[in-house]
Amino acid sequence: MKRIMLFAALAAVAACSEADTQTEPTEDVVMAEAQALPETQSLAADGQPAAGNYKVTTSEGVVIMEELRADGTYVGMVDGEVVETGTWVQKSPEHYCYTEDEEGATEQCNTEGVDENGVWTSTDPEGNVATVERIQT
Repeated sequence: MKRIMLFAALAAVAACSEADTQTEPTEDVVMAEAQALPETQSLAADGQPAAGNYKVTTSEGVVIMEELRADGTYVGMVDGEVVETGTWVQKSPEHYCYTEDEEGATEQCNTEGVDENGVWTSTDPEGNVATVERIQT
């Protein structure tokens, strides 16, 4: 009986020792996994997947409810009416680009970031700054 107890105790210690030898992934592994995400699963400025629903308030105070779909398309609505559609790509957390669904439209890219107060802003090529809020649905 003592031998069984001793064997069980040694097995428990060995199991704990094996668990202690596991290490956290290196920064290189984490970066490689992030880069392996499909483009529609790229990360937004807030560190979450870019696809989702947003409330965008322009510098003029216009509120646009925007849905970025996983298929790379988007819909922008003001007061419940569609005002813009197109395609989008999040090239990096700091670079959000979109192309409107209108003849002759070219890709526009905004610079995005979250400041020390947690305010997420998006700056267009002309320097106009909008505030972005992720809407949980």
